[in-house]
Amino acid sequence: MAGALEGRIALVAGATRGAGRGIAVELGTAGATVYVTGRSTRERRSEYDRPETIEDTAELVTAAGGRGIAVPTDHLVPAEVRALAERIDAEQGRLDVLVNDVWGGEHLFGWNVPVWEHDLDKGLRLLRLAVETHAVTSHHLLPLLLRRPGGLVVEMTDGTAEYNRDTYRNSFFYDLAKSSVLRMAFSLGHELGPRGATAVALTPGWLRSEMMLDHFGVTEENWRDALAREPHFGISETPFFVGRAVAALAADPDVARWNGRSLSSGGLAQVYGFTDRDGSRPDCWRYLVEVQDAGKPAAPEAYR
Repeated sequence: MAGALEGRIALVAGATRGAGRGIAVELGTAGATVYVTGRSTRERRSEYDRPETIEDTAELVTAAGGRGIAVPTDHLVPAEVRALAERIDAEQGRLDVLVNDVWGGEHLFGWNVPVWEHDLDKGLRLLRLAVETHAVTSHHLLPLLLRRPGGLVVEMTDGTAEYNRDTYRNSFFYDLAKSSVLRMAFSLGHELGPRGATAVALTPGWLRSEMMLDHFGVTEENWRDALAREPHFGISETPFFVGRAVAALAADPDVARWNGRSLSSGGLAQVYGFTDRDGSRPDCWRYLVEVQDAGKPAAPEAYR
């Protein structure tokens, strides 16, 4: 993908860590100029209180071959998002790729806690972070993206439309948030398609994010040590796998064929031929249905 997106302008909203960082870096690898936003900076951390920052992500984008530009932005504050749009317009005059990856809800939901027992303030905060931020960002950035034909919007979620339709996802609030983002892509497809742009929903598989690695007490170098505790973790993927999915979509001259669709990193790898950094193509969502959710013994290698 090196050079495939030379001259293209992208915004990854929520690029501090995890999938957002992986997407930003892979867009940079393909030669794009990437604006990266989030609330965690070297001067101030968000409530996550983690070490990753948007400045770090921007430097990784530049080191990968693109140009990374960090812009501290709270996507719940419309004035800040409007200022972001105005800055990109002033500096670039265009926007080719918008990735809505704002989330921030890991600490806000309880697993299998029914809505009447769930902390209401945390649940509503989760919905604001996961849904309202995407709406605010689309409202202010889509006019810039529509200025030229061929723009791409990627709504990042957890789970395909098919999987989430049939599967309860952790809690009322989590389930609602991730399903709402899937529907956003469908709605945006209807609004953008006739105007020359494409919108998709995209999910990674079981992501080896910084927080997930910390949860298992491993690093990317020794992540397989976690299989003793959770054998199904063998189907996991790096954030760069879904990043390569976004880069492949952005470089596809026929990307409109996906408009309004729900896609996965593993599914797109079969179409575009990219791999994760270890050369594998983990097909997580097929694995979950056929192995993990079916109660079968872990057998991830057959799905990589």
